Amino acid sequence: QLQGCSSFCPAAATPQGPSCSHRELALAWSGLAPNEQRILPKRPGLQLCDSVFQNKIVDQCEKLQLQSATITKYVAEVLPGKNQSTLSAASWARETVIQRLIFVRNVCENEEQRLLEKVHTEEERTHQSILTQRAHWTESLQKLATLRTYLVDMITNLDDRGLVHAEQEIFERTEAAEGILEPQESEKLNFNQKCVQSPLLHRLWASAVLCCTTEICVDEKTISPRLALSEDKKTLTFSPKAKTYPACPDRFDHWPNALAAKAFHKGIHAWRVSVEKSCAYKLGVSYGSLQRKGSGDEARLGYNSCSWVFSRYDKEFTFSHDSQHQTVELIKCPMQIGVLVDFDGGEVLFYDPNSCIILHSHRETFTEPIYPVLAVADQSISLVQ
Repeated sequence: QLQGCSSFCPAAATPQGPSCSHRELALAWSGLAPNEQRILPKRPGLQLCDSVFQNKIVDQCEKLQLQSATITKYVAEVLPGKNQSTLSAASWARETVIQRLIFVRNVCENEEQRLLEKVHTEEERTHQSILTQRAHWTESLQKLATLRTYLVDMITNLDDRGLVHAEQEIFERTEAAEGILEPQESEKLNFNQKCVQSPLLHRLWASAVLCCTTEICVDEKTISPRLALSEDKKTLTFSPKAKTYPACPDRFDHWPNALAAKAFHKGIHAWRVSVEKSCAYKLGVSYGSLQRKGSGDEARLGYNSCSWVFSRYDKEFTFSHDSQHQTVELIKCPMQIGVLVDFDGGEVLFYDPNSCIILHSHRETFTEPIYPVLAVADQSISLVQ
């Protein structure tokens, strides 16, 4: 680099050695000791370099020196501080995670103890009711048996005149037996499942299940002509103009519905749907026997016994099943909705994963395999993995 500088400035290479200021600055920048500095050879025939160009080189050297000083200071002062800050922040983060999980664990253990005690209490109450009923009906059976034996003896051992004399006694005993009523079904004899209802447990359970969502894809053979399906089979977009699809008995031909490709017949399953772009949609589950053709309620989600859906129309939210509609009051419109199905436990639940709020929960005994179902009449909705 120094020789290159000399080639531009012959005055810097004289018999007495380099003399111009930029040469001195360059040597100083090189970090060489005076006894290590090399005398650049003369190169005859070269013109004196322009002073403006020399100044530019000097300015560049100064800039490089300042840049080097800045980097040196950054490495010596800033990075050690960042390293220490990182250690402190990581330690705080670890401690926060540990302390919060300890707190959550303690709360869960307390809730577990409370709910188990309620289960035990309800179990004891039910057993006591059963014992009471057993004692009552055992006594009733004994009274009826005694009365029957008495009546048989009367008929067997008395003649007509004796029966007439015993008429009053027979009437009184028979009247007492008529006061014994037949057994009736009573809720007191059933274990009350509501004793384990816990908003805390419900939310924690829903959040945990939604952490392990089920892979869901839309079955393209079922999508309505009013819908367009993305290549990854995750996004449904409403189309005001009907599209042309191959004829298929599984396809909805009127309502903008679509079913997932896979049905569930046991276990717990969950999936998320992004709904932030749409103001008109339905999502939930249905039986595979759901009607596909026509504009009647048999094919309309939420208007028959084969479908359970959470829906939005403008700013109104509703849960619908078998033409029974329950308004769901929400403060804000969810951006995502999680759908959770416990097939064996008989529950379908709709959940806002961003705010950890259960939007609606419905109990149902499913008698057929169920399919995730979606419908959209504004913009698009997407399955989220």
